[in-house]
Amino acid sequence: MNLVFVTREGRGLCQGAEGAPRALGVPYGRRDVDQGPELFRLYTLRVPALLLGEGVLWERAFGEKDPLALGGRQASRGGEA
Repeated sequence: MNLVFVTREGRGLCQGAEGAPRALGVPYGRRDVDQGPELFRLYTLRVPALLLGEGVLWERAFGEKDPLALGGRQASRGGEA
C-alpha cells in the first residue's frame, strides 16, 4: 500500500490529522509540502492530505476516524471512490 501523509511542519491542523494514518494501522510515508515544488504546487492549500498512490483519500481537516469511514462510503456508492 502506497499511503502518504502530506503535511506542513508546525501547522497544528496537520499535527492533529496525523493520527488518521496511524489509526489505519498500515505503514505510511510522510512528506512536507514545503520541501518540493511539485508537492507545494499541488497541495499547499490542501494540507493535510492523505494520498493513496496518485489519488487523494482525504484533504484539509480530518481526524483519526475520517479515513476509517472510507470503506463504508465506498460500499454505499457501489464500490466507486
